[in-house]
Amino acid sequence: MAALQSSFTSLSLSSNSFLGQRFSVPLCPPQLKRWERKDCKPNSLPVLHKMHVKVGDTVKVISGRDKGKTGEIAEIFKHNSTIKVREINLKTKHVKSRGEDEPGQIIKIEAPIHSSNVMLYSKEQNVASRVGHKTLDNGKRVRYLIKTGEIIDSAENWKRVIKEKKEEKTEAVAAS
Repeated sequence: MAALQSSFTSLSLSSNSFLGQRFSVPLCPPQLKRWERKDCKPNSLPVLHKMHVKVGDTVKVISGRDKGKTGEIAEIFKHNSTIKVREINLKTKHVKSRGEDEPGQIIKIEAPIHSSNVMLYSKEQNVASRVGHKTLDNGKRVRYLIKTGEIIDSAENWKRVIKEKKEEKTEAVAAS
């Protein structure tokens, strides 16, 4: 018995020992909520899916409650293939008051919808179409609408999207 006690006292645990420390299993990145987590790669990063739409595209909803409505894509989520379209799929959110001076309120927010529920839309010809890819003479690869042949990826469209993002950031900084 004494020999057993002396062996335990001689055994000392250093601070860098794994005994007594919590074992952490790598999970998906913390920016994803638990119910939003989907398939993960072996390095614990989410699998990012390719989508046929990009931010700034005009789309038409082809299924769901808002079927037939058109709008512009405001945000995309590649980990679960969902998108937010401006003024489409509005949900009601009840916000509690944070203090005596700020009352509670009911606000409308845009909820994400799956990217398979939308089709690209041509404003000029008022038609929804599937997307195709082709390479131009200068070697640039672009997306185009199959029904109309209209090229979607234009320099003016991207400049407008980038300008709007900068304006949103400056508004958020000014509001803070």
